Amino acid sequence: MKFNAARFYWRQYVTGRYCGFVTKSTLFAACLAPMAGVCSGADSPPTAEITNGMVRVRLYLPDAKTGFYRGTRFDWSGVIGSAEYAGHDYFPQWFQRADAKVRDFIYDGPDIVAGPCTAITGPSEEFATDGKALGFDEAKPGGTFIKIGVGVLRKPDDAHYDMFRVYEIVDGGKWTIRRDPGAIEFRQEISDPATGYGYDYRKTVLVTADKPQMVLNHRLRNTGTRAIHSSVYNHNFLYLDRQPPGPNLSITLPFEIQASPAPDQHLAEVSGHQILFRKVLAGEDRVYMGIGGFGTDAKDYDIRIENRQAGAGLRITGDRPLSRVALWSIRAPLSLEPFIDIQIEPGAEFTWQISYDFYTLHPSGK
Repeated sequence: MKFNAARFYWRQYVTGRYCGFVTKSTLFAACLAPMAGVCSGADSPPTAEITNGMVRVRLYLPDAKTGFYRGTRFDWSGVIGSAEYAGHDYFPQWFQRADAKVRDFIYDGPDIVAGPCTAITGPSEEFATDGKALGFDEAKPGGTFIKIGVGVLRKPDDAHYDMFRVYEIVDGGKWTIRRDPGAIEFRQEISDPATGYGYDYRKTVLVTADKPQMVLNHRLRNTGTRAIHSSVYNHNFLYLDRQPPGPNLSITLPFEIQASPAPDQHLAEVSGHQILFRKVLAGEDRVYMGIGGFGTDAKDYDIRIENRQAGAGLRITGDRPLSRVALWSIRAPLSLEPFIDIQIEPGAEFTWQISYDFYTLHPSGK
């Protein structure tokens, strides 16, 4: 993909296009602030749009002051607010509002209210090392650790790592964004001499020419002095046409599914290569399961989700072997979460790609 020369830079503590002078205390306050849609105040979150004439994708740009997502759990790059194809929206916002006082999410009558680390949309990615952040265990209170895609964070005390806790961002690094009509590249450069960790992370979101497909390309170079041992997964907050999961929806995988724990039999079932829903999820219904049965080849990173009522489907494929898979679903989004492992020695780099193929179904459901 060839990009034009137009670009802008965003860096915490340095005047940029979307972010004026930001002190550490202002940055932390911004992360804790309540958000409308997700941010408060009159400023709208900075956005960008890419399209190939068939697929139209709206993205939120990283910004510590007015960005749509300012939590410290998910990668700030490539936050997708919608992906539209053939009259269908695959990734609309699944919660009605956000509240800094909420830890994960809560139900408030007909509304779903998300906390600051959960209030994100689309195919959102999170990096984790043994369920924590890079260097968290060895950091002393007051010391620093790394959340890839977010930055250098402060460990405030001896409490266990909590993905829903907003940690102080000590250094968000240097962000560079390059735009083209059909693609946008996000680049974050981080160096933390205190921990020895550093990286150059590039993520490109593109729509393939003449094809109803969106692709996420990733390149992570280790620029520090210590090896990076991590995993990354995509939460995939799929909320196709804002329809709740139900009997018209199916998930198909290329292997015999082994579920642990088994789903509530009143809500969902596993049948061979498929997961099917027995009823329309409502109220506080929740389906969760770990998924086993996949092999060591990337061919098993091949997910099909179809909604016969909406008349649309989505195929998600990756070019790296799966290390773990989970399903989480409530009355709004359905999240099939594929994990891959990352091991990068100093000076080396790791690449991975995830493709999203959008399609429609015939009235017969085929």
